Amino acid sequence: MFQKITLIALIIAFVSCQKKETVEKDKIKIADWLIGNWQNTSTEGVLTENWQKLNDSTFSASSYFIKGKDTLHFETIILAQLGETLIYKATVKGQNEDKPVFFPSTSASDKQLVFENAKHDYPQKITYTKGANNTLTAEISGKLNGKPSSEKFVMTKK
Repeated sequence: MFQKITLIALIIAFVSCQKKETVEKDKIKIADWLIGNWQNTSTEGVLTENWQKLNDSTFSASSYFIKGKDTLHFETIILAQLGETLIYKATVKGQNEDKPVFFPSTSASDKQLVFENAKHDYPQKITYTKGANNTLTAEISGKLNGKPSSEKFVMTKK
């Protein structure tokens, strides 16, 4: 009898672990539309984000803004699924001692991803919205020097 109970407990534990892993891997699939090369060209310069899938639970991206021959902004991004939450980890060259800042997801759908970190100086919110005709809008927002601020960047898939 004891052996049967132990065997049943092991089977339940094994099945539970398998289901949890499947759920974890399924959560990030909602963000598959980010994968690719995105670009916004304006009179101020060229913003580029290149997203790739590293594995079943992690995407990575590089984002940079170039004006003429100068790179004015460069950051690396990791989008990873930890448990039931997507985590957006941004490391901006020359900011925060080159250490990453974490933004947990507060909303995720097949058309929009929202990440927030109220303790970060700026931005406190990062939103990606899938648009029509292979477009993507990235928006950063929050309080900057005590005043509400936001910037939108509409990019086209290349």
